[in-house]
Amino acid sequence: MDPDPATPRPSLRDIGKMLGVSHVTVSLALRDNPRISREVREKVKKAAEELGYQPDPMLAALANYRKGKATAPITAAIAWINAWSPAEQLRSHKEFDAYWRGASKAAAKFGYRLEEFRLGDGYTPERLHQILSARGITGILLPPQRPHPDWGSFPWEKYSVVRFGRSLRQPETHVVTADQVANTLLAFRKMRERGYQRIGFVTYEGDLFERGHLFEAGFLMAQRSVPERQRLPICVIGNAPGSGRAEAILKWKEKYKPDAIFTDQGNLPELLKRAGIRVPEDIALAVTTVLDAEADAGIDQHPEEIGRVGFLTLNSLINDGAKGIPAIPRQNLVAGSWVDGGMLPDRKL
Repeated sequence: MDPDPATPRPSLRDIGKMLGVSHVTVSLALRDNPRISREVREKVKKAAEELGYQPDPMLAALANYRKGKATAPITAAIAWINAWSPAEQLRSHKEFDAYWRGASKAAAKFGYRLEEFRLGDGYTPERLHQILSARGITGILLPPQRPHPDWGSFPWEKYSVVRFGRSLRQPETHVVTADQVANTLLAFRKMRERGYQRIGFVTYEGDLFERGHLFEAGFLMAQRSVPERQRLPICVIGNAPGSGRAEAILKWKEKYKPDAIFTDQGNLPELLKRAGIRVPEDIALAVTTVLDAEADAGIDQHPEEIGRVGFLTLNSLINDGAKGIPAIPRQNLVAGSWVDGGMLPDRKL
């Protein structure tokens, strides 16, 4: 039943007076903050319903505006776990370093700071838990790891956790990552628009498994939009050393005659050079991420935005008191954008 416009709108203070609690407690209870007991939350919600309480959308918008204008004082830490060896390799990847920057900036606005904890060098998963527990840290961000770490008996059920990317198979938490399928469809369309008709996809066998075949899936979907004679088989590079990989690419090129390559392998320009294939004179090239590749055309995956969304997702879990491995994991996908470059000249000009 809609409230009578002539009747004053019930407020948080009205609900508080009815129950004998503060308006702050009422506000937290209506947002299901875990600091308020379940019993009190249910009483508050019932009282709000009886009084016909509805949030004022204009006040909510003003509060959000004010929140966005100011940075909260930093009072707590969020753990960023680094299991790389050596640990410095992780943020030597520009993409992963941008995850850190995006998450750090977002965390600061909510009163958190991002702090790196390194596994190895005497720090076991069990020791890590002891440190986090002693520090009162309950939120964890997991960047991509290589190789896959042994988490031992780490008690994930005590933490709110979000991971970046798909390289980690465990723990199966909520994920924030690039929309690899949509990005591949975008790249294929942009390459076609620039006059390329025989577009091939080159990948590494190990990465297909690690990343979940999603670039491959996007490429196969994109091929359905072109005549069958222009659908080239994917070139999957095996575990051969550099010279063997270069030879495999050369054989694939000579057999299928692509005029452009889309790839998730940042070092492909070097392999093409070893094979005697010139870019862009002999073949054009675009990559799944221009940030860490030796190529200038392809997709900007907006990793800083991925980092920001990763923290916002974690913050929502912390506020909801959601810990451990979720029964239904979510995937938050961030769309990329196209970047033109000299390795993929416009053939229509």
